[in-house]
Amino acid sequence: MSHTVYPSLRNKRVVITGGGSGIGAAIVEAFARQGARVAFLDIADDDSKQLERQLASSATPPRYYRCDLKDIDTIKELFPRIRADLDGGIDILVNNAANDDRHTLQEITEKYWDDRIAVNLRHHLFCAQAVVEDMKAAGGGAIVNLGSVSWHLALPDLSIYQTAKAGIEGLTRALARDLGSFGIRVNCVVPGGVRTPRQMKLWHTPDEEQRMLGQQCIKARVEPHDVANMVVFLSSDDARMCTGHEYFVDAGWR
Repeated sequence: MSHTVYPSLRNKRVVITGGGSGIGAAIVEAFARQGARVAFLDIADDDSKQLERQLASSATPPRYYRCDLKDIDTIKELFPRIRADLDGGIDILVNNAANDDRHTLQEITEKYWDDRIAVNLRHHLFCAQAVVEDMKAAGGGAIVNLGSVSWHLALPDLSIYQTAKAGIEGLTRALARDLGSFGIRVNCVVPGGVRTPRQMKLWHTPDEEQRMLGQQCIKARVEPHDVANMVVFLSSDDARMCTGHEYFVDAGWR
């Protein structure tokens, strides 16, 4: 499959959260293909180290950093290290990390609520905070947040996850307004039902597949690279006037 090459992304310093598997791994690979200098964060050591090995022959091999994004102090300590390893300020941040564990309303406790918000929303703000001064100094940058079609469809048993993903779209618009005068663009990519190993384990059955395809305008599954392609475009100079909005990659699932 051929891919668009964006000269503006070559040698850009990129940080991707949740980059070890699924959509995140596809985003890491897509930026490596562009010749960007990529650091990716995760807690899944096996998947992340395997991805490092897989992309070791790239012109600029991505580097894995273990980071529990629920720990804000760890985020604050890690970004200076990444900055030093990449030999300069961060140009692009992709906030991808999330976990869509299913839960009923009756099962939710205060502790579980706090944990799920920390996993799915809170780190978006603090990772942005960690890179914004770099982008201001450079005269611009790009932040891409990953949302979810789930809350637009009101899917069942995902109330905290959908609350967080709705919040990400609000955060995207707020940051775009606050940072636009510095040339920093902030957008949100909203994936549909992406065919990742995790999603296939969670709910894939032939009946569910046909139900989803029946509701999509395009009768084919969204793949991780489809989402990655949108993220890469929004990070490039070709999208220089795109900010403060959501971009759906869901095959028209309504």
